Amino acid sequence: MNFKELEQEFINELSSIYQKEESEALLIMVLEYLTGWSRMKVLTRPDLELTALHDSKLRQITSALKEGKPIQYLLAEAWFYGLKFKVDSSVLIPRPETEELVHWILADTLKTKQLRVLDVGTGSGCIAVSLKKMNPLFEVDAMDISSDALAVAAENAASNEVDVNFIAHDIKSYESEVKYDLIVSNPPYIKENERPAMHVNVLLHEPHLALFVTDEDPLIFYRTIAEFAVSNLNTEGQLYFEINEYLSVETSEMLYAKGFKRVELRHDMQGKPRMIRCSFQ
Repeated sequence: MNFKELEQEFINELSSIYQKEESEALLIMVLEYLTGWSRMKVLTRPDLELTALHDSKLRQITSALKEGKPIQYLLAEAWFYGLKFKVDSSVLIPRPETEELVHWILADTLKTKQLRVLDVGTGSGCIAVSLKKMNPLFEVDAMDISSDALAVAAENAASNEVDVNFIAHDIKSYESEVKYDLIVSNPPYIKENERPAMHVNVLLHEPHLALFVTDEDPLIFYRTIAEFAVSNLNTEGQLYFEINEYLSVETSEMLYAKGFKRVELRHDMQGKPRMIRCSFQ
C-alpha cells in the first residue's frame, strides 16, 4: 500500500470522530514517529511503503484513536516550545496557550540574567523545563502533588538536559523561607459545571486532578498561590498565571484584594483572556 492509499484508509477509519484535515495531520505525526523521518521526508515520499512491523503498530494506534485516546498519549510524547516532552496519563498534554504564557515570561525577562523561579503544579514540567532551557541562568524549582507527574517531569528535564529542582508537595500546605523572583502556575481551573462542554477525549483520558476545581471555590489554587507569593515573592518579583477565560474578572479582583498593585490580563491567539501577570509594584 503506497502513501495515498494508506492516507485514504486512515481517513476513512477515523471519519466518525475526526475531520479529514485532522486525520491527515494525525497520520503525519504517526508516520514521523514510526519511521523516524522528518515531516518533509514523509510528505515527499508518495511511494512510502511501511514494514510489516510499522503497519501493525499503525493499525494499533488507529484503533486506539477510534476509541478517543489522544495521539500524544499513544506516542508517549508531545512537543512544547520546540522541545520534546514525554507524556502519559498522569500529566496533562501541553497546550499552545501555555506556550504563549512561557513566551510572555521569556519576553519579559529577556535582559534578566539570573532569577529564582517557582513553577507550581508543574505536571509534565513543560513550563519549568522550557524556561530553564531558554535561559540556563534561571534557578528553577518545580512543584507538584503527584509523584507520578514529578517522575515524568524529571525524565523531561533529563532528556532536555536541564537542571530543575523538583518539590513533591501540595501548595495548599507548603511553607518555605525561599524568596522567588518569579512564580508561575497553570493550576486546575475548570469548574465542574463546565464538564458538559469539554471534549470527551479530555474527560476520559487526561488526569482530573490537574483539571477540575469545585463550582463553590474555583479560585482555590489562584488564591493559595497568591497568598504564598505575598510571603515568598520578592518585592520586585512577578507572578504569572494561566487562567480560566470565564473567571478573568474574578481572578483579577482577587489578586488586587491580596495586595497586588499591577494586574495585567492578556488574551491568547484566539482572543480569549487566558493569562495574568501581576506584581506588588
